[in-house]
Amino acid sequence: MVEAVNGLVRALIPSLSRSLREPFGIFRVMHHGTHEKQLSNVFAWLLTPEASHGLNDAFQEIFIAQVNAQLAESEPLPANEWAVRQEVDTSLADEPGKDIADIVLSSPRASVVIENFATSDGHGHDYQRYLDYGARGGRRSVVVLLCERRVAHLQTNGWERAAVVTYAELIAALKSRVDCDAQWKRLHPQQHFFLDELARHFVEAPMEIREDEQLAFIRTMCETGEADRFGHRPIEGASQVFADLLASHAKRQFDDARGLLQRVKSSLRAYSKTVLVDQLNRSLGSASFGSVAANYQGAWEWSVILRRAEPLPKIVLEFGPTAAKSSQALPPTARPDFMKVLIVMPRAAAGLTFEAEQLLLTDVTLSEVLAGLSADDTRLRDGILALLNDVHTQSESSPRPTD
Repeated sequence: MVEAVNGLVRALIPSLSRSLREPFGIFRVMHHGTHEKQLSNVFAWLLTPEASHGLNDAFQEIFIAQVNAQLAESEPLPANEWAVRQEVDTSLADEPGKDIADIVLSSPRASVVIENFATSDGHGHDYQRYLDYGARGGRRSVVVLLCERRVAHLQTNGWERAAVVTYAELIAALKSRVDCDAQWKRLHPQQHFFLDELARHFVEAPMEIREDEQLAFIRTMCETGEADRFGHRPIEGASQVFADLLASHAKRQFDDARGLLQRVKSSLRAYSKTVLVDQLNRSLGSASFGSVAANYQGAWEWSVILRRAEPLPKIVLEFGPTAAKSSQALPPTARPDFMKVLIVMPRAAAGLTFEAEQLLLTDVTLSEVLAGLSADDTRLRDGILALLNDVHTQSESSPRPTD
């Protein structure tokens, strides 16, 4: 079962990557909304009647209506007149540590304590503490999970009793209301633009999938033996089960793959320290190469750096995702095999006239690196020497400036 789903994930990655290719949007350009604090700021702003959005208590009413819809037969919460606070410590004075709720709405008779997170998950916060905090002063207390998507199995330790409200539901309801308010749109054009972008990011963007991409998805589902899922009922439940299954297996594959990349990096670093640097210095007849580092992070994390005496540029051994990043400027037909070690000399070196990075693809595979390269394997040494010779030749052949 596990292998079958892993195969499905691998098969779907090409079609999903095409259909999820990032469209333009202000929130995407600014990378806003990728952290819960950023989104808590947006929702607290919308919930505050006197804030600069000019909507008065319209968003409070929308939010409370969606919470009330989940309170079964109990008395509904008041629609508006809530005070809004952020980053509220729900712990008692004599309790160790802090338990911070993202947003708290309070009125004389009730409180709504909100935890904002990407999924409907308390992610370590204490549900009972939130509930007790809201009940202080004899108020009625309701705890709400504000999230991008519902994932019911993550709601444990009391959080299964919380009301769940999604970004898309709230923003779609707000957009529907303001779209009918011509006067507000005329008086608040900047706020209208902002809300449109908010809706595009959280409501419309997931639906921006072309027909040919949908057909490719259907074909993959049929080819991988998953076609029966299109006949499961109820439909919403079937799609959520499928999404959760994919997410679980994709996370496992991603985590395992990252662990494997780390092992490649450790092995390549050890080989460079114990064998490669000595090979290079003996071939060059000098101690040109010195320390070996592997401390880059982010997109450049999957690399090993061979440092040389100043002002000579370092040599970088790249693989996997980092090799893919370095080769983006190359035409598609020239892009290397990312499962092999790529030798890179970064741009800008004193006394040299080349401008672009110098790249050389070796035939050393990641599987070989994991297995351990032998002490008499000279392929990386030969590749680096060839790259240095090529750069030296370019420098010698470049025209010299004249006075």
